[in-house]
Amino acid sequence: MNATVFVVDDDASVREAVSSLLRSVGYDVAGFATTGDFLLVERGQQPSCLVLDIRLPGASGLDLQRELLALGSHPPIVFITGHGDIPMSVAAMKDGAVEFLTKPFREQDLLDAVHTALEIDRRQRAEGEAFAVIRQRWETLTPRERQVMAQVVTGRLNKQIAGDLGLSEVTVKVHRAAVMTKMQVAGLPDLVRAADRLANDAAIQRA
Repeated sequence: MNATVFVVDDDASVREAVSSLLRSVGYDVAGFATTGDFLLVERGQQPSCLVLDIRLPGASGLDLQRELLALGSHPPIVFITGHGDIPMSVAAMKDGAVEFLTKPFREQDLLDAVHTALEIDRRQRAEGEAFAVIRQRWETLTPRERQVMAQVVTGRLNKQIAGDLGLSEVTVKVHRAAVMTKMQVAGLPDLVRAADRLANDAAIQRA
């Protein structure tokens, strides 16, 4: 299936049972007893998710979830717990957990949750790759072309942009054409969509 499931549970019997189940349906599985052990491992390039016990010695599953979010690395998480702790489950779901399963859970429920988590990760990775391409194209623009692009996507006319930037309309047209070529877009709607994707990039906002 070309996907990896990381299992973090301090109970060796549970960890092995979950790992065995996941391997039986074709997933690559890596098991860990603590959150610290998991953090030492690279996720790699293939889709992955995390099956995580919420109560662990030392840092808890919720602590790990928050740490991953702070690091900007957030593999989809399926929480498992032997305690029906509603406040903890609410906190986990608010921070983006895919599912919260209470032991003992049905094997199919776990498999369904893992399948959903991996689909989410595949989508996030695809979106990340698409954003990286758009950002690389934006980085080829000159400072002036970036200024022109910023105005074009707001619907400003060439004449208005020329007045704002102290340029001739002909020069604006040249820059506008260069922007369309370098961003590899077919028209204004595509350029607007690209700009929307870039809008939340802090480095671009500072440029």
